[in-house]
Amino acid sequence: MDPKKCQSIVEEAVTFAKIDGVLTFRPMFGGILGYYEGKAFCSLSDVGLAFKLSPADQEELLKEGGVRLQYEPSQPPSKQYIVLPEGQLDDPSKVAPWAAKSAKFVVTLPDKKKR
Repeated sequence: MDPKKCQSIVEEAVTFAKIDGVLTFRPMFGGILGYYEGKAFCSLSDVGLAFKLSPADQEELLKEGGVRLQYEPSQPPSKQYIVLPEGQLDDPSKVAPWAAKSAKFVVTLPDKKKR
């Protein structure tokens, strides 16, 4: 999937979910990383749209047909990012709850230490 198309899907879903806060995007390794309040919350790449989720939300999305993010077959699957099933991407009302859960989750995470 085209990362730019994924970005517009995320922007529409965030608006649909009425998520307040600062949403930004940065190019990263041929894809785009989405940030909510300065914390990474979604990956937009040719693999698809993946949200960073709590363990309970990960399990829920996996049961709905999501898969763990894996950019290349030789890389290990992500422990936190789950790719949304293709069928959910056409409907902002289906993407919005995952965007909201991800935003709510990432703001609870500690800030990364500066190098």
